[in-house]
Amino acid sequence: MNKRTYVDANVLIAAFCGDAATAARIFPILDDSSRSFVGSHFLRLETLPKPRFHRRADEVRFIEDFLAACGEHVAIDDALLADAEMLASRYDLSPMDALHASAALRAKVDEFLTLEKPERPLCRIEELPTTSLYRKMLAQP
Repeated sequence: MNKRTYVDANVLIAAFCGDAATAARIFPILDDSSRSFVGSHFLRLETLPKPRFHRRADEVRFIEDFLAACGEHVAIDDALLADAEMLASRYDLSPMDALHASAALRAKVDEFLTLEKPERPLCRIEELPTTSLYRKMLAQP
């Protein structure tokens, strides 16, 4: 059975734009065949506009390929947005973090991966099984 995983935008951005050591730690996760990834329009919105604007074609292709490979994409509706607002109010989340968390909760993922520090609000959402990769990225190779 595949581990259904929602990847925060900062993980995808770091995989492509981060230093070599960070990318070397993220790519095995993204290439893990025991995972099935869940995407959303929020993930697309947070990761694609900047590289498109700056004409970074390789980065755009990487993100588009990842999103296309996601086995599931969470639909946006009024209930999802209301859930995001509730999460933001309850946990002091930024709007985009609330949208990602709401999408991951809607999809009932097994794991939400982020590069946020473990003490940040996104990592304190009780309803969401969150794994912070922050300390792993700081570890020596």
